[in-house]
Amino acid sequence: MATDKELSDFLENVERRAFKQAAYAVRKDEAALDIVQDAMIKLAEKYGDKPAQELPLLFQRILQNTITDYFRREKVRNTWISFLWSPGKDREDAEGFDMLETYEAEDGTVAAESSADKVERRQVLAAIEAEVRKLPTRQRQAFLLRYWQDMDVAETAAAMGCSEGSVKTHCSRATHALAQALRAKGITL
Repeated sequence: MATDKELSDFLENVERRAFKQAAYAVRKDEAALDIVQDAMIKLAEKYGDKPAQELPLLFQRILQNTITDYFRREKVRNTWISFLWSPGKDREDAEGFDMLETYEAEDGTVAAESSADKVERRQVLAAIEAEVRKLPTRQRQAFLLRYWQDMDVAETAAAMGCSEGSVKTHCSRATHALAQALRAKGITL
């Protein structure tokens, strides 16, 4: 059973990474803050009595569900707003009204992307993942911990059991190798 201090320390440590994860998903900082706060409250209220080692997995599941709930609420809200307020539509024309014809996705969202953009993005991500897998083990570990898990140099060094200088060297070599491999494939980021 996690103590109040263990729960508080866990939430403090996970807050920044959770915010980035939510912000990448919803692309709105204010909404991301609300999502993280809701997920933390749910964890504390419903699962605060669980062992400390179970908290990370529980929190990730709660965070993902909260993000999904946000998108569901936004979809319903946007549908009703666009249904109730549709400029240029008169009541006489309501018979021929089709919600999908009038719905426009917000710029910068995944829904606004064209199919070609989605396919291109998936291909680029697949190429990046393939190149990350090809990195030597220590470079891959340092790269993923620093840039995907958002750990700082000291945290990464502690997790890898090496010096901070080694982490910097591994990260530098990994980013240069990835950049070179992606440029060779014609991918520029």
